[in-house]
Amino acid sequence: MKRVRLTARVVALAAVVLVGVGACALDPQADGSGAAAPVPVGVTETASGASTHPPTPDQATQSPSARPSRPATPKPGDTATPKPSRTTPTTAAPKPSASGFTGCPQGEHQRAVEEYLNKLGGFGTLTVDGKQSAADCTAIKKFQRRYGISPAAGRAGATTYDVARRLAGTDVSRCRAGSGLTFCVDLTRQTVFAMRDGEVVMGPTVTRTGMAGYATPTGTYRIGWRNLKEWSNPYEVWLPYWQQFNGGIGFHETTTYLHNGSIGSHGCVNLLHQDAVRLWELGRVGTRVVVFGHRPGT
Repeated sequence: MKRVRLTARVVALAAVVLVGVGACALDPQADGSGAAAPVPVGVTETASGASTHPPTPDQATQSPSARPSRPATPKPGDTATPKPSRTTPTTAAPKPSASGFTGCPQGEHQRAVEEYLNKLGGFGTLTVDGKQSAADCTAIKKFQRRYGISPAAGRAGATTYDVARRLAGTDVSRCRAGSGLTFCVDLTRQTVFAMRDGEVVMGPTVTRTGMAGYATPTGTYRIGWRNLKEWSNPYEVWLPYWQQFNGGIGFHETTTYLHNGSIGSHGCVNLLHQDAVRLWELGRVGTRVVVFGHRPGT
């Protein structure tokens, strides 16, 4: 019996060594702290980590199927497919107003959203009067579709207000980009943008970074390795458009609703599909990354 127990312990230890501690959290070896890697807690963004051990240089931009240590295809359960609800809520069509306008409903942040969208530009001209109009409705819907806000019904609600406020309030001069290409992460505003030689080449967009206990660390880094589809060891999920810059932390497309502020990553910088693709097109191994500010609540 003792021999059986000893064998079981040896097997368990070997499994731990083989799997590793890769996570979307600061690599303890990176800063010399020697602290143990954090353990996942609570309900969080599941697509938020990758192995902290980079591949060899000739593997840096290969697809996962070309790398023997990673599965060629997702395993059952790798990606969750939302199940349709038994009943689909319906929204009554808005009734025509006295002026004949039959657009979207007015939200509690109508005037502020009108101001922010006019400041951002590119969504149409809105009348800053706190009253919904056909032009306002069209512009707000366009903004909501661009930044993945659901439902994109044109209502100036809390999420639309929060995203517009953060984007309009991002000060690109706070990023010490220097010369060459730099990816900038503003933790305070929860935005990401890119600069080249002092000029903005990708305007501020929304992100979601590390939650409490897994705060994305500030500092200046370099893209270490990239992969169109990286496999996260601890969370068993694919990370599309992966660009690592600090231990197990990197940029990648999120697989959950980005605007669920009650959750966060384990340190990674989550992006909408469109923005993850654009950052991937711009980036290279060696691209500079500057992370500054502080995410509220972390």
